[in-house]
Amino acid sequence: MSTAWGLLLGIGLLLASSPLLWPAGAPESEQASASARIGDLLVQAGLARVGLGTIVVVSVVLGVAAAALVFAWEPVTAVAGAAGILGLCLPMAVIVWRARAQRRATRVVWPDVVDHLVSAVRSGLALPDSVVTLANSGPPITRAAFAGFERDYRMTGGFADGLDRLKDRLADPVADRIIETLRMSREVGGSELTSVLRNLAIYLRQDAAIRSEVEARQSWIVNAARLGVAAPWIVLLLLSTRPEAAQAYNSPGGTAVIVVGLGLSVVAYRLMIGIGRLPEERRWFG
Repeated sequence: MSTAWGLLLGIGLLLASSPLLWPAGAPESEQASASARIGDLLVQAGLARVGLGTIVVVSVVLGVAAAALVFAWEPVTAVAGAAGILGLCLPMAVIVWRARAQRRATRVVWPDVVDHLVSAVRSGLALPDSVVTLANSGPPITRAAFAGFERDYRMTGGFADGLDRLKDRLADPVADRIIETLRMSREVGGSELTSVLRNLAIYLRQDAAIRSEVEARQSWIVNAARLGVAAPWIVLLLLSTRPEAAQAYNSPGGTAVIVVGLGLSVVAYRLMIGIGRLPEERRWFG
């Protein structure tokens, strides 16, 4: 009877997790979407020329090196494995951190970009020339991308193709909205471009102000939570330097404690980050 109940429980768990294990979407489209997200992260982190294979190799090397160094210092297999996992995830974590820092830095300058565009259009410049002026008069953090657009436009004269490549260089949802507004104005025409851009600049300033205030208020909570996750592992490293503690942690029970603690730490950290982070705008026009 217990075997039948166990079988029913296993079938139930399998059916409950089937939407996550085998989603309905096409695998090719999901892989393409994941690849696009990683590509956007690399562009935002300033590593557009770095390939995914390079990141994988660096992650594996760091993971093996971290595990070897920790095991040489403290001969505890589980602790060395945890250090190897940390080293394996470190490059991607640095890329994500750099990308978020870049998004925070550019979030406050997009209204200035829109204001420069409005001023250029109102002064009588053509729309492509208005975008070209941002290579010299725009915010310094975005000048390199617009300088690339200037080179493309001078060489080919294709405004639409230049905008597509500009979106790839910026890899930002706000930039996508601005660029698609310019594209629509170029293709459809109309006299409301300056009004639309001014309203967009007002909205972007309000959004940046609200986000900055919320992030400033919750930063100390996030830092305290990170310290709370890291503190037990620092204590574990110190305890593992004692021979009797190292022998205890090398036992099956000690290994189980470290593995369970690692899993709980990862789950708790991800929950903390997911609850405290503000939602990021997606690239609908990427």
